[in-house]
Amino acid sequence: MGMIGKSSSLPFLFFFTVFWFLHLPMSDAEETNLVFKGCAEQKLQDPTGIYSRNLKSLLDFLVSQSEKKAFFTTTSGEGQNVIMGLYQCRGDLSNTACCDCVSKIPEMLENLCGKVVASRVQLSGCYLRYEIVGFTQVPETQLLYKVCGSKKDSSDDGFDERRDSAFGMVESGVKNAGNLFYTGSYQSLYVLGQCEGDLAKDDCGDCLKSAEDQAKAECGDPISAQIYLHKCFISYSFYPKEGRSSSAGSLGQQETQKTVALAVGGFAALGFLIACLLFLKSLLKKKGEKY
Repeated sequence: MGMIGKSSSLPFLFFFTVFWFLHLPMSDAEETNLVFKGCAEQKLQDPTGIYSRNLKSLLDFLVSQSEKKAFFTTTSGEGQNVIMGLYQCRGDLSNTACCDCVSKIPEMLENLCGKVVASRVQLSGCYLRYEIVGFTQVPETQLLYKVCGSKKDSSDDGFDERRDSAFGMVESGVKNAGNLFYTGSYQSLYVLGQCEGDLAKDDCGDCLKSAEDQAKAECGDPISAQIYLHKCFISYSFYPKEGRSSSAGSLGQQETQKTVALAVGGFAALGFLIACLLFLKSLLKKKGEKY
C-alpha cells in the first residue's frame, strides 16, 4: 500500500511540469533571431592585445547599460586605441527583454565576424555595432539589408496609396515620439519605424523617408518589406480584411502557421504524455496489488 500511496502524486507532478513547460512564453527567443551581420573586411591588427581588452570592456559596459536604457553609445580606450560602440533595442521592448537581446550579441560578434576593425549584428529586437577610431564612416541612409515579401494582388489598385499614407504616419509618428520609434496600422497595413537614438528628429524623418523610397526602388510593390539603413529601419506588412491567410508568403501567414504547428504539437505531446501516465498508473497499481 505504501508504494501505491507514493505513486498517486506522480501523475499530477509530471502533468504539472509538462503543462507549465508547454505554456512558457516563446516570444523572447524570436527577439534574438539573427537578421543580418555586417563585418569589415579589414582584420584587427592587435599584437599587444590592447584592442581586444578595450573591445571586451566596451561590450561588457554596453550590456550592463541595456538593463536601464533602450539606446546607449560610448567609447573605450585612449588615443589611437579608442573603440566606439553602441546598441539599440526596438522601442516596444521592456528593459529586461532589451538586456536579454543585447547580451546575446558579444559572443555572436566573435563567431560571425572574428577580429575585425568594425562590425554590426542585427537581431530582430536589437542591434549592436562597434568601430575603431578612424574607420571610414558610411552615410546615414546607406542600405545595409532588405527583405522583400511576395508581390501584391494585381487587382488591388489602392495598395500604393495605403502604403504611402502608412509611411506618412511613420514619419510624423517618430518625430512626436520621445524614443524615435513608431508602430501603427492603416487600413490593414501595419508599419513600424525607428531611428538610431542620437539622430535629431528632422534627420530621423529624412532617414525614414529615404528608407521608404528605397523600399519602393528595391522591392517594388510587395505586401511586406523590411529595409535596414545605417541609421534607421522601416517595415510594413499588409493583411487583407478577408484574413491573413489570404496573403500567401506574408509574415502574417508564417506567424499563423507557426502558431498552428505549436498548438497541434502541444496537444499531441500532451495526449501522448497522458497515455504514458495512465499506463504508468496501471502498472504501479498492478504491482501494488501483488503486495
